Amino acid sequence: MTSNTALKAAELRRLHEAPELLTVVNVWDVVGARAVAALPQTRALATASHSIAATFGYPDGEVIPRDLMLDMVGRIAASVDVPVTADLEAGYGDAGDTMRRAIDLGVAGANLEDELKPLTDAAAAVAAAVKAGDDAGVPFALNARTDAFLRGGHRSLDENIADAIERGRAYLDEGATCVFVPGNFGEDVVRQLVAGLGERRLSVIGLGELPTPARLAELGVARISYGPYTQRAVLGGLQDLASTLYDGGVLPTDLRPLN
Repeated sequence: MTSNTALKAAELRRLHEAPELLTVVNVWDVVGARAVAALPQTRALATASHSIAATFGYPDGEVIPRDLMLDMVGRIAASVDVPVTADLEAGYGDAGDTMRRAIDLGVAGANLEDELKPLTDAAAAVAAAVKAGDDAGVPFALNARTDAFLRGGHRSLDENIADAIERGRAYLDEGATCVFVPGNFGEDVVRQLVAGLGERRLSVIGLGELPTPARLAELGVARISYGPYTQRAVLGGLQDLASTLYDGGVLPTDLRPLN
């Protein structure tokens, strides 16, 4: 498992560093992972912690037991041939041990949230996560997330940008592959973040104010993901189908087989 995981992790790192934007669609179970992985455009997959927690009836925010979260991401990683990067929230109290266990399950990379903790503590968690990969001989692709925008609503835009860059640089110094800055912001902010962190070092979430993926690639962004919004889209489609059936409609005739 370790040698195979190391190969997948190396490929995941390469995809972050390549000139092309890495687009990862977030999944939350095995059947969904297999369905997305079957598409020829899929180069890697990401899990969504919020979506996995919701699948088991838990709210977001490390309420789901760590063992249950790791079991699902491990099942997903084992079910597909492409690299899987797992959303492991803030590390469940022990970022190093959580990443070690994820690597043992075949996970090639992970998100790690800082929750706007003191920078020294947040950087130490990143260092522990990176060390877990080094100890396993796996070039683990750590997507170090800063909540500078998500939790910085009381601050000015300039303060959030500056904090995201300061934190991101610290995480890169500790060995993170890239810095995930979730937020709904436009091209000017993206430019400033790329300038502060470096090209192919910024990871974003596909919210409405962001430039198009093609433009993000031109601006030097490494990666775009979609968090829990893929699950919302699927569940919305399920509700629409249920409403149609309740109203006397029929199933579509072009249903695809399950993988």
